[in-house]
Amino acid sequence: MATKTAEGAEPAGTGPGTEAHQDDDTTTAPGGTGVVKETEETGEAGQPGETEDAGDAGDSEGAGEGEAGGAGGKVPSGVGQGAGAVVSAALGLVSLTGGWIGTVASTREQLIGQLRTSTGASVGTQLKEVYGDAWHTTALWAGLFALAALITAVVVLVRPAFGAPGRPQAAWIRSVAWAGLSLGVVGLLLAVLKYSDALLAVPSAG
Repeated sequence: MATKTAEGAEPAGTGPGTEAHQDDDTTTAPGGTGVVKETEETGEAGQPGETEDAGDAGDSEGAGEGEAGGAGGKVPSGVGQGAGAVVSAALGLVSLTGGWIGTVASTREQLIGQLRTSTGASVGTQLKEVYGDAWHTTALWAGLFALAALITAVVVLVRPAFGAPGRPQAAWIRSVAWAGLSLGVVGLLLAVLKYSDALLAVPSAG
């Protein structure tokens, strides 16, 4: 009787419940290797994707910062200042020579004076109407050119004070601008002297 019971009885821990318990232990036991392996595999599978995403995000941020830095750090080339300096020097030279516009205006004023003056007018009147007004017109146009040269040169010289800080103006730009400023001052002074008959006045009839 005892022998049958021993033979018929299943060993402890070999029944279906035990197998299910063992399966559960394998799946849920804190110290089980199945969970560790699954976790490791999941971590290994997730790490490359996370690394690539982080790298892409870093590249995007770096590109954005680079574009922002390039847009914000754009420095003017100084071409406009150089052109302004050359223009001021050219205007200063024109103020000294009178220029084509001054010559045309003077000739026109001389023609008007001849039309207005009668043949019986005195010599003094003829000199004033024909030559005096034409001479004053030439001086007036020369003064306008000189004033334009002065304004342009001053704008070029003070432009760096309102531009990018820490960027010095090119030496040749300053030199040409100072030359234009000097020519403008001389041309304006000569124009005032000629217009006021203090220099090279029209000779009198007497």
